[in-house]
Amino acid sequence: MYKILKKKTLGTQVVLMDVEAPRVAKASLPGQFVIVITDEKGERIPLTICDYDKKRGSVTIVFQTVGDTTRRMAGYREGDSFFAFTGPLGHPSDFVKEPLDEVKKKKFIFIGGGVGVAPVYPQVKWLKENGVDADVIIGARNKDLVILEDEMRAAAKNLYVCTDDGSYGFHGLVTDLLRDLVEKQGKSYDHAVIIGPMIMMKFAAKLTKELNIPTVVSLNTIMVDGTGMCGACRVNVGGEVKFTCVDGPEFDGHLVDFDGAMRRMTLFKTEEGKKALRITEGATHRPAGGCGVQGAKIG
Repeated sequence: MYKILKKKTLGTQVVLMDVEAPRVAKASLPGQFVIVITDEKGERIPLTICDYDKKRGSVTIVFQTVGDTTRRMAGYREGDSFFAFTGPLGHPSDFVKEPLDEVKKKKFIFIGGGVGVAPVYPQVKWLKENGVDADVIIGARNKDLVILEDEMRAAAKNLYVCTDDGSYGFHGLVTDLLRDLVEKQGKSYDHAVIIGPMIMMKFAAKLTKELNIPTVVSLNTIMVDGTGMCGACRVNVGGEVKFTCVDGPEFDGHLVDFDGAMRRMTLFKTEEGKKALRITEGATHRPAGGCGVQGAKIG
């Protein structure tokens, strides 16, 4: 069992929890995810790691209540426990594996939309801890939906906040703000990381391509069971079939077929749609023998 050490409501339907899981914390790196199971018959909920404390032995998760299981999770209190907490899963962010001298030469811009701010945070924090500056844009529909602002301000060199309705910070979309920074304020960037709703990542990646900024996106939002067994996270990247939980969750944002991924997400919500996908995709519906759980640390 994995005890909830801390619970905090970040905003409307968004909850943060610190979970006691020493082995997962010890092995975690930015960009990876965990699978949470509430009880013996519970469904698998893949969640990107928001933070980890190796000394304390805790991992921080942030989730939005969108279904029955996440609503049940939101009802848990400090001291309650999850039945399973598996990870870290997926590949760490590429810059973690690069020579630090090369990473320090890059000018990073991170863009987090909505709950997507949570998986951006450990990456920016890791860079700061290793002496690398990063600018960050966080966006939300309105002020009440802005999360982790204080934490991000402490980790980023420059933090820019924008809201769709102008209730806080820059009035506009994250793409409007990035264009403003580059074209009006003279900022330049060598590497962008974009995490948030699929539609936001699509248009933000389209803009960074126009601005000639190499870009990584995280497709964690399309994972369902996170084990490589369901085939839900199948996506086309540069003409190749990839599976987010096994091959990702991060990919080259300029090569991802966002339109195809969004169409697929819609189909996967119905049994008829799932059947149609199994027929049309044949042997490529699921990864060939891959499983996101392989090699994972348990608790």
